[in-house]
Amino acid sequence: MTAALLAWYDRHARLMPWRTGPAEKAAGIRPDPYRVWLSEVMLQQTTVAAVRKYHERFTTLWPSVADLAAAEDADVMAEWAGLGYYARARNLLKCARVVMADHGGRFPDTHDALIALPGIGPYTAAAIAAIAFDRPETVVDGNVERVMSRLFDVSTPLPAAKPELTDHAARLTPRDRPGDHAQAVMDLGATICTPRNPACGICPLRAPCLARQRGTQDDRPVKAPKKPKPQRTGYAYVGRRADGAWLVETRPDKGLLGGMLGFPGSEWGETPEPTPPLRAEWRPAGEARHVFTHFALTLTVMVAELPPANPERGHFLAADRFDPTALPTVMRKVHEVAAPHLDVERPGASG
Repeated sequence: MTAALLAWYDRHARLMPWRTGPAEKAAGIRPDPYRVWLSEVMLQQTTVAAVRKYHERFTTLWPSVADLAAAEDADVMAEWAGLGYYARARNLLKCARVVMADHGGRFPDTHDALIALPGIGPYTAAAIAAIAFDRPETVVDGNVERVMSRLFDVSTPLPAAKPELTDHAARLTPRDRPGDHAQAVMDLGATICTPRNPACGICPLRAPCLARQRGTQDDRPVKAPKKPKPQRTGYAYVGRRADGAWLVETRPDKGLLGGMLGFPGSEWGETPEPTPPLRAEWRPAGEARHVFTHFALTLTVMVAELPPANPERGHFLAADRFDPTALPTVMRKVHEVAAPHLDVERPGASG
């Protein structure tokens, strides 16, 4: 099975900006551990399509781990905006700086050494060790789980099936080309062994696949019923001065959206209390809705034209320095609701 899968991968490997393809490896070009690490951190809970442009922008701005380690925190957090799970960005900086300080600017090449770095868990350590350094580590993501569940017709529901699926994947991981094998299984799951309507007729593993033999491929993997997401609410306060400056705040480093720029607001919960950051005539502009991994959030967006006074929370940011694209997604949605209600005339504007 491994030989058939690698032969298929040599012909059909997906092109990724962080990958070294089979032809490049044959020419002696090795994967760049920095790019592999960056991609694996970005791909946590995020699709390949969403990650491509972020990865390309990061490696253009910071081509090496040394460049990233020396970057300003605010610049990195702004470039990460919209990718979600912002603790990843904070750990990205911590990890880059540890690699520079403790490892001479070179990523360690073993699972145990990698997992000791900030922000690197078991899956990411295995992926970097296998893909960047060709260590025979077992790499299991959602695509791999789906392939294994069909290949071995596993009827145990996820997530309880994870250990069983990992055991199957471990038995198939070869000592020769383990990095290519890991990427081959992921590519197979992404392009052929897809969640719906798998293309079994062209699959390189169609002969030994137990689910195909038994006609259960559309029922694998089995997933436990999802619990409904809790609902939370809150207030977001978006204000501007007469000169066009926006009232913003940098959230605390810890917690959801930690370290990101946003608008002052209330706590998020079942019955949050309004907490305006500055005395003004606040008025509702609408609602902004966003779904996080563990809960759904509805924010009542309050807007106001603000006096030139010091706010109790946050600070004013000049209009020419305010960039909505540097906001996390939920705050971009808040801005979209508020902006039409705050068309403040700027000094020197005509009309």
